[in-house]
Amino acid sequence: MPVSDAQKKANEKWKAANREKQKIYNYKSKAKKFINEFVSQDDLLELRKMIDDKLNKME
Repeated sequence: MPVSDAQKKANEKWKAANREKQKIYNYKSKAKKFINEFVSQDDLLELRKMIDDKLNKME
């Protein structure tokens, strides 16, 4: 389904005003793709340790 010119303009305006949010969305999407499609068991164990460390620092 083609996107209208008005919608393209609105999308670009939102992206320009929300650069940090867009960056976070992109990183989150890439992380999910990596985990769901490419990850090895060693990668998962490393990620688990990183997540646990981060959670402990947040407490």
